[in-house]
Amino acid sequence: MHKMKGSPLLRTLVLCAQFLFFWPVLNFAQDHDQPNAPEPRRASERQNLKVIAARDPYSPLTGKQRVKWAAAETFGPESWLVGIWTAGIGTARDKPVEYGPHWEGFSKRYGIRFSGIAASNTIEAGLGALWGEDPRYVRSQNLPFKKRVANVFLYSFAGRNRDGKLMPAYARYIAIPANNFLSNTWRVSSEADTSSALTRTGYGVLAEVAGNAWNEFWPDVKRKVFKK
Repeated sequence: MHKMKGSPLLRTLVLCAQFLFFWPVLNFAQDHDQPNAPEPRRASERQNLKVIAARDPYSPLTGKQRVKWAAAETFGPESWLVGIWTAGIGTARDKPVEYGPHWEGFSKRYGIRFSGIAASNTIEAGLGALWGEDPRYVRSQNLPFKKRVANVFLYSFAGRNRDGKLMPAYARYIAIPANNFLSNTWRVSSEADTSSALTRTGYGVLAEVAGNAWNEFWPDVKRKVFKK
């Protein structure tokens, strides 16, 4: 247990506990910190299946949209790029060693990650449909920078219900650890144990935060870089 100190899992559990403790405060702030007059929405910020704007009229996801959301999260360009990056790092480090430091090892590492992402997104979309949990990120481009950063963390652990109100993202809480423990059944022995699954779960939560930060700030960066 000593080796768990400072691990991504431990930091994630502490963050989750703090989030649930301060949930009423976060919920109140989200309802009251929005500006009175929304900024006109630009063409590059149109609502899509993965990101919605805070000031847009809310419409809950349909069953077909949930399927499309899971597909977009699994097969979208961000998923491909992250998969290539992580598989490349694993191949360069030759971890796990059973796959080897070559192209075949790279493909195996990429395939393992891809199967886990597909399982996680499917579980989150399917379970969320039972109680109306919306997995989409809600972008708050009208808020000051610090509050936008807070929004990134908020929607890493929260979602909207059928009425558009904030709720804990229970389906995500289940999906991320479930896919990591499930993947133990097809992983090599050196990473098919409880400790490895818990570590992957911690990294999965951190990846959720990173993805939300991308969704929040990339449209601004793209508009400034490409002058759109």
